[in-house]
Amino acid sequence: MTTANSTAARDQAHVLHPMTNLKKHQEDGPTVIVRGEGIRIFDESGRDYIEGMAGLWCTSLGFANKRLAEAAYRQMLELPYYHTFRNMTHPASADLAEKLMSIVPKGLTRVFFANSGSEANDSIVKMVWYYNNALGRPTKKKFISRQRAYHGSTLVAASLCGLPHMHKAFDLPIAGILHTDCPHHYRYALPGESEEAFATRLADNLEALIVAEGPETVAAFIAEPVMGGGGVIVPPRTYFEKVQKVLKKYDVLMVADEVICGFMRTGNMFGSDTYAIKPDIMTIAKALSSAYMPIAGVLVTDRIFQAITRQSGELGTFAHGFTYSAHPVPCAVALETLKIYEETDLLGHVRRVGPHFQAKARRFSDHPLVGEVRGVGLMAAIELVSDKQTKAPFDVNQGVGVHCQNAAEAHGLLTRSINDALAFSPPLIITEAEIDDMFARFGKALDETLVWAKSQGLAKVA
Repeated sequence: MTTANSTAARDQAHVLHPMTNLKKHQEDGPTVIVRGEGIRIFDESGRDYIEGMAGLWCTSLGFANKRLAEAAYRQMLELPYYHTFRNMTHPASADLAEKLMSIVPKGLTRVFFANSGSEANDSIVKMVWYYNNALGRPTKKKFISRQRAYHGSTLVAASLCGLPHMHKAFDLPIAGILHTDCPHHYRYALPGESEEAFATRLADNLEALIVAEGPETVAAFIAEPVMGGGGVIVPPRTYFEKVQKVLKKYDVLMVADEVICGFMRTGNMFGSDTYAIKPDIMTIAKALSSAYMPIAGVLVTDRIFQAITRQSGELGTFAHGFTYSAHPVPCAVALETLKIYEETDLLGHVRRVGPHFQAKARRFSDHPLVGEVRGVGLMAAIELVSDKQTKAPFDVNQGVGVHCQNAAEAHGLLTRSINDALAFSPPLIITEAEIDDMFARFGKALDETLVWAKSQGLAKVA
């Protein structure tokens, strides 16, 4: 039954919806989601959907976890808000920071709390600039990101992205942001080029970029262990090993954006663990609180912290922060989230069901529309192509991926089309039976998309 509140949500015209075709939205209106349970959500008509993307890669514990709701309620009764400006703190912030130090990659010793991955990635640029000023290196300020990277939507974070739609009409990127190659072997490797040779070529290109710009001007390299918003792009073998050698040679900081990969998504606690990344700085968000409350973090090594501390001593303050940095309620929920991860051995669960998830995804490799299936842990992408032999993609304006996404929604599955690659990143609590159900629904949508694509003359299939 449609309630008054859901009707208002559907019909209201005052919200500007992000990442939306606003013209189509005005014509059709939004889908109104009213509740969730486990890996499923329910719309205003009572229809259920498997949330194959965990919302926006983030609801790791699924929906309606009572422990997290209770943690928020307890904290609201005790201390609903306080800040951490000017040498103030509170137990929730301190306890969460201490817990994080026990699980993050070795060498990271301090954390700054923000409210989103975008804020965290915006903050690191300021911190790195501050750090190099403290070391007397005022020209060492440029950041290198990668084509097809996604790092957020604030002014600086969007500039770090390597996605044209994040830049066009926004007058971005800002100065001082550079972009190097996307590490997608399937799409960008030369004919016959192995993953290792591809990784070597990309590392050489990165070095050439640093040398051309001047190592004294390049401060940091930022990378997602697995590129999420770019289409679940898994790095080729030896890629991060070779990239980190280049960075060390020129004293360029390694920034790991773990906003999506962090907290078991790749089958280890962090994507940095999966790919032997040794970050100087790491950003986290999303699964930190299973997305039940907005919270993010920037983690830094002691070397960076000490330089920032010295500089703030000279200036009188470290003039960065947000009203809601380390807000006690999100901190309490995040701490409870980490306790649930540990007490339920969720990492062990991910490692048990992950191979089944990957095997089920890869069964679509032989489908006439599928060019590549890629993934790790509990994230995957199934890329659709117009010609399997040549790897020719569809014209983006043909909307093949979107058609498949919409067909999946009609079968009660929410996935996401990224450059005609259908992405999957379900809640980490998903079971093998639920994985089977999810991909069975997707299979129906994919077959229907094939029939449609053939009828439109879009796909070159036997």
